[in-house]
Amino acid sequence: MVKAIILCCNNIRDRFCIGCERCLTAARERKGEFEKFDKVDIVGIVSCGGCPGYIVPRLKLFNKWIDGFDDYDVVFIGNCIKAAINLGGCPLDLDKIVENVKKLTGKEVIVGTHPW
Repeated sequence: MVKAIILCCNNIRDRFCIGCERCLTAARERKGEFEKFDKVDIVGIVSCGGCPGYIVPRLKLFNKWIDGFDDYDVVFIGNCIKAAINLGGCPLDLDKIVENVKKLTGKEVIVGTHPW
């Protein structure tokens, strides 16, 4: 089993992608990018913090919040972040996000979540 967190777009989450249901369903059913693992336990969903995106500070805060309670092995970059960048004019650079998250966490980073 792998423990994971999902990084999501603050503007899309709960406005268009209600309750992150597609990501959670895909993780539970091992679909999309989750299929490479036997079982995925989502231990957190962390938003970018809103435009222009504060992913690294939010992730640092999340890491402090869960310290002593839980840990995770993998960071998934949600489809909503990809959509925000590719379609919504989000100023974030996806490659830079991946690089910074890897540097901060030392964890595997996977771009994408569900297949829908």
